Amino acid sequence: MSKEILNLEPKEVWANFYALTQVPRPSKHEDKIQEFMVNFGEKLGLETFKDEVGNVIIRKPATPGMEDRKGIVLQGHLDMVPQKNSDTNHDFQKDPIDAYIDGDWVTARGTTLGADNGMGVAAAMSVLASKEIVHGPIEALFTCDEETGMTGAFGLKPDVLQGDILLNLDSEDEGELYIGCAGGIDATVDFDFSKEKVPANTTAFKLAVTGLKGGHSGLDIILYRGNSNKLLFRFIKPALEHYDMRIATIQGGSLRNAIPRESFATVVVPTDKKDKFVECVAKFESIFINELSAKEPNLSFTATECKMPVELMDADTVQRVTDFVYAAPNGVIRMSDAMENMVETSTNLAIVQTKGNKVLIAALMRSFVETAKDDLGEMFTSLARLAKANIELNGAYPGWKPNPDSVILTEMQNIYQSKFGKIPEIKAIHAGLECGLLGSVYPKWDMISFGPTIRFPHSPDEKVEIATVKKFYDFLLETLKDVPKK
Repeated sequence: MSKEILNLEPKEVWANFYALTQVPRPSKHEDKIQEFMVNFGEKLGLETFKDEVGNVIIRKPATPGMEDRKGIVLQGHLDMVPQKNSDTNHDFQKDPIDAYIDGDWVTARGTTLGADNGMGVAAAMSVLASKEIVHGPIEALFTCDEETGMTGAFGLKPDVLQGDILLNLDSEDEGELYIGCAGGIDATVDFDFSKEKVPANTTAFKLAVTGLKGGHSGLDIILYRGNSNKLLFRFIKPALEHYDMRIATIQGGSLRNAIPRESFATVVVPTDKKDKFVECVAKFESIFINELSAKEPNLSFTATECKMPVELMDADTVQRVTDFVYAAPNGVIRMSDAMENMVETSTNLAIVQTKGNKVLIAALMRSFVETAKDDLGEMFTSLARLAKANIELNGAYPGWKPNPDSVILTEMQNIYQSKFGKIPEIKAIHAGLECGLLGSVYPKWDMISFGPTIRFPHSPDEKVEIATVKKFYDFLLETLKDVPKK
């Protein structure tokens, strides 16, 4: 039962997190969580409002004697990534998240947990509700649609917030302070296709690549996990040539910022070749398992006979789509020369799907280096031109350039060492924190990102380490108490 997490410490943070799990909040469907947060602030008697793009802002005055401290902006995003296992019955627009304790962690049954960024939001809510915490002036900024476009950060106006220091509560390794992040850009490719009749004497199959771990396309790209779209099309390419396979539909991946875990295709093959076709599927499953077993122990690739489709995609478009997906760059492109064990540039071939008379392909490219990010975009543009496809590059957002001379960074390093007996690691993150965009709107902000330890965000394996939530929250409270004077 989800309510078991209410007994965890700190109780106020877990109570707020539990409340968040009960409110549906997938990206692009955030009306309920925005209303919840506005009601939360108003019930506390705090100045609360929602801006024109859907960000919720709550202000809390300084506690007595702390009025001379620099203003703090506590920031997190309200939306969560809606990912579930294919055998899980869950409607993210209606159903609460079924969170439970699993040893030292809290996770969810068959879905994403929403600890990204629910734990950060819950911590900020606890600060706002407390009558005991010592702090200077506080503004809580709860942004919308972070996961699928950073709409809230893009739409934030420059004259809304008054604070001096931004504490972004959206990092996922306790004991680490983040002072920079990668920028990103989306590529959307589409192919128009015509529909053709199904030939006689054919057998239909559903191809399924399943069992992959997936994960966050920025944080987990360095783990070199399998990409279900790339694996599926690795088989499709020779199958078109050797087994006269034809394709009716494709559904691979669902979110740009999640490494695709499952890909499916409905195909037909001549009946006299179906046995050899099935043998080839088994052969490729063995190849995939041999190559990826250490990373993907549950990988499965199967062909199951199914109902005959009504129509097929034309063969020419199928070949061009196949060549595009097969050749498209994916994964780690370059490691950083400046930061040890840090990905500098990457891309995630996230979605391949048929919709109407189109095949849609989506990729998310990330880099700390703007020119490298742009170069990846040009690679996709050139490939699309060769494949005679349409392409649009959009949704670009800037990275966050590290500032090693940050005043709040020095303060927080000292606080952490004093409280926990060690110096926190200083890092940048290969993901799109909102700090890059927010800092472009408020360029004078001093910014730090930190949080509890979360593993496998953007996948149904997402979990948060219980012990780190208390450390993260205690560290936040000490930071608020020792904020520098104006």
